[in-house]
Amino acid sequence: MTNPRSGLVRRSFLVATGATAGALALTAGCSTGTGADTGAKNAAAGPPRRGGRLRAAFAGGGAGETLDPHAANLFVDAARAKALFDKLADYGADLAPVPRLAERWEPNASLDTWKVTLRKAAFHDGRPVTADDVLYSYRRIADPRGTFRAKASLEPVDLAASRALDATTVEFRLKRPYAEFPNVLAAFGAYIVPEDSTAFDRPVGSGPFRFVSFTPGSSLLLERNDAYWEGAPHLDELEFVIATEESARVSALLGGQVHYAHELAPASARTHEGKGRIDVVRLPGSGMQGFVMKTDRPPFDDKRVRQAFFLIADRKELVDGALSGAGEIGNDLFGKGYQYYAAELPQRAQDLDRARALLKEAGAEGLEVTLDTAPAGTGFLEAAGIFKEQAAKAGVTVEIRVGNKDTYWKDILNNGTFASYRSGAMPIESHISQRLLTGSTTNATKWQHKDFDDLYQQAQATRDDKERAALYTRMQRRLYDEGGFLIWGFADWIVATAPAVRGVSDKAPANTLDWARFDKIWLA
Repeated sequence: MTNPRSGLVRRSFLVATGATAGALALTAGCSTGTGADTGAKNAAAGPPRRGGRLRAAFAGGGAGETLDPHAANLFVDAARAKALFDKLADYGADLAPVPRLAERWEPNASLDTWKVTLRKAAFHDGRPVTADDVLYSYRRIADPRGTFRAKASLEPVDLAASRALDATTVEFRLKRPYAEFPNVLAAFGAYIVPEDSTAFDRPVGSGPFRFVSFTPGSSLLLERNDAYWEGAPHLDELEFVIATEESARVSALLGGQVHYAHELAPASARTHEGKGRIDVVRLPGSGMQGFVMKTDRPPFDDKRVRQAFFLIADRKELVDGALSGAGEIGNDLFGKGYQYYAAELPQRAQDLDRARALLKEAGAEGLEVTLDTAPAGTGFLEAAGIFKEQAAKAGVTVEIRVGNKDTYWKDILNNGTFASYRSGAMPIESHISQRLLTGSTTNATKWQHKDFDDLYQQAQATRDDKERAALYTRMQRRLYDEGGFLIWGFADWIVATAPAVRGVSDKAPANTLDWARFDKIWLA
């Protein structure tokens, strides 16, 4: 067996969201602190306290918002879905899958059939969660008529051939050997809903909170699910409120109208951290920051030019300048700190002399290159300006071209030669399969090598964990030496809370299991 590792809704609260402000008194009897001492603060608070309503402010999606968990795209969608529903698995802090509704999973010898056993859990209406619910949910996500985000993650599964062996056991038949199949169970948006669910205006899930009321673009009110399989939440109620502008979320938190503000800018965090009015929590490893070099066209079809650009980058200057220091330096590999990350490779440092020598060898002295960027990600414009200055020291002229932030990701996928890039947290295997194989649909670096594809397929057919890890290391060493991702940093994801709030993890990258775990949070 494979043992997996481990009230009424206030429709408005801010002038910024088109409504009048109304103060919400925070629970008294709290201490102050910052993200650096979140764990100590939680421990000092003693055992969790039951009761109260916590209000959490997120950026929203307007009046067209839905509570359909399979349609989740925004962070607020994911946080609301997590409160109402469950997945079979989720990602731990190292992006390895952790069991949730699935109690365990076991592959056959050829890794093309997996048996998943469900734990005892119930939906909010009392019905047990069954294998039929799982198959219905996955088939709904995979329906070609739909546009659900988890569809791509489910591609390896032959859902027509998969079946329920009994009420608590699902047999998944796969289209090919897939050692990392548990990543499918943890995929973003792969939530389990009751069989035949089609409407989600009053959603019924198996999550830690039950639905009370919803006003799209404004507020969702939930109450504690006392029958939750992992134990009832500490809070009586949880309310999600929408404040799309970051300044509005910070103002609401400072004004006592909310207890939790999601996604602060590094500058805001630096302004308020340690002042005692709010607590800043930094979630490390949440976002990769870098540039893509398209390896199928000049000048980056010559690996010596790519290697020179690796050596031009002063990573600390980029993290300090573009992220206001809210992150850590990268090493041209995705997934620092995640399962399978090749941490043994030496940290790359700026070496302008060697960079100039490589460019000369490649016949690229006096190189001029256009860097596409846009205000589509935190620090993009700042990083572009910093790298331009760094490149000039190596004799490279970088022209910055600022594009449309709304179409940026589509524009740079196939066009241009050099562009700003970022990514959220995902397993290293998913990063490779989605971005680095010949047939990958989001292969922005145009890295297309059959021998690399073969290594990936070999890893997926390898049952032994150590042997599979060694194959991932080989792939990463190749990318480190000559890949098209110049990964200069990993940004912290920043949230802030009222000093009364306890239980917020400071070790969970965004979109992992312990991110937005409101069932584990309490008010001191």
